[in-house]
Amino acid sequence: MKVSKLMSENIVTVEMEDRLCKVKDIFNKTNFHHLLVVDSGRLIGVISDRDLLKSLSPKIDSIAATTMDLACLNKKVHQIMTRKPISINSDATVKDAIDVFNTNRISCIPIISNEGNPVGILSWRDIMKALGKSK
Repeated sequence: MKVSKLMSENIVTVEMEDRLCKVKDIFNKTNFHHLLVVDSGRLIGVISDRDLLKSLSPKIDSIAATTMDLACLNKKVHQIMTRKPISINSDATVKDAIDVFNTNRISCIPIISNEGNPVGILSWRDIMKALGKSK
């Protein structure tokens, strides 16, 4: 089976110069756990909700937040993103994706076109859901 059958085509992208306040807003308003970073439409990085959490002060969104705490929201995407993410082509098989998950400590795989443009994203949960349905 091809990964294109299991991947989510509903992706959200950000650019390197976007501020973390935008990333935080996207994560707060959606159920996504990963955002793809693009430059001229090509995949160049990934930001997870965990990456963002590590970069923000724990006092954000509390009454105890200081100006210094809030300043972390002005950091840029390129400062915290994972560069050169492991990705696979949309023609790859689910077996290929499983091999990637088993050999790397990642929780998602961006799916790209032959031109390097993101066309989807696959998480290990997507594979587990498909296996659960195949009973």
